[in-house]
Amino acid sequence: MSNSPEEPEISVESLVLHATDNRVARLTLNRPESLNAITPDQRERVIRLLSEASADPEIGAVVITGTGRGFCAGADLRGGATAERVPGDVARTIRLGAQRLVAAVLDCEKPVIAAVNGTAAGLGAHLALACDLVLAAESARFIEVFVRRALVPDGGGAYLLPRLIGPHRAKELMFFGDALSAPEAERLGLVNRVVPDGELAKTAREWAGRLAIGPTRTLALTKQLVNASLDSDRATAFAAEAAAQEINMTTRDAQEGLRAFVERRSPGFQGR
Repeated sequence: MSNSPEEPEISVESLVLHATDNRVARLTLNRPESLNAITPDQRERVIRLLSEASADPEIGAVVITGTGRGFCAGADLRGGATAERVPGDVARTIRLGAQRLVAAVLDCEKPVIAAVNGTAAGLGAHLALACDLVLAAESARFIEVFVRRALVPDGGGAYLLPRLIGPHRAKELMFFGDALSAPEAERLGLVNRVVPDGELAKTAREWAGRLAIGPTRTLALTKQLVNASLDSDRATAFAAEAAAQEINMTTRDAQEGLRAFVERRSPGFQGR
C-alpha cells in the first residue's frame, strides 16, 4: 500500500457555494485561484440552482457573485477534449453549455442580481449582463476577450450587448477586446451602480432584500415583459402587457396592493 497522501476530492458544491436566507438565494463561484473560470460541472450546478430558485415559492431573489479578485473569467478551457472534432461538435457544445447558462439567468422567474466583485471576462461578462440588475465593485472590469483568441463571442454576447448599448458600442467592445472599467461600464449602461469594493456585498444584500419582500409574481411577469419586448413589435408587446396584467390581477399580492392603496397603508406582500 502506498503511503503517499491522496489528492483531496473537491466537490462541485464547494466550487459553487449556495446559501439561502431571508428569501434570497446566493450563488457564489468559488475558484478564486482561476478568477472563477467556470467548469462544466459548475455551470450545470448554477443552471440547476437557478431552476430550483425559479420554482421555489420561498425564494424571492437571487444573487450571483464570486470569491477573490474575479467574478468569472469565462469558461475554463483547460482539460477540454483532445479528440478530433466532428462537424457540429462546436455548435452543439455552445448550445448545450454557455447558451444554456445565460438562458437560465434570463428565464429565471425571480429577479437575479449580479454582484460583480472583479474581472468579468468572456462568458463571465455575459453571465453578469444577463442578470436583471448589475452591481459592480469599483475594481471590477468587463472584457469581451474573445477576439484576443480569434474566437467569435458566445454565451449570448452578440444578442445581449446590442440590446443593452446599441450595435456600434457592442462592436467596439467585441472588435477590440479592451478591458472596460466599472465606471465606464456604468456610463455605457451595462451596470446599474458602481460601489466601493467593501460595500458590494452589503449593497447586493440590500437590493436583494427589497426584491425578496416584493410581489414575486408581479416581478416575474414584469421581467418577462421587458425581456420579450426587445424582440417584439408594438402590437405584440401591447398584447403581452394586457395578458400579463390579466394574469397578475389574480395574484394575492395584486389584490393586497389594491387594498393597501384604498386603505392608505403599506402593503404586506407574500410573494403569491
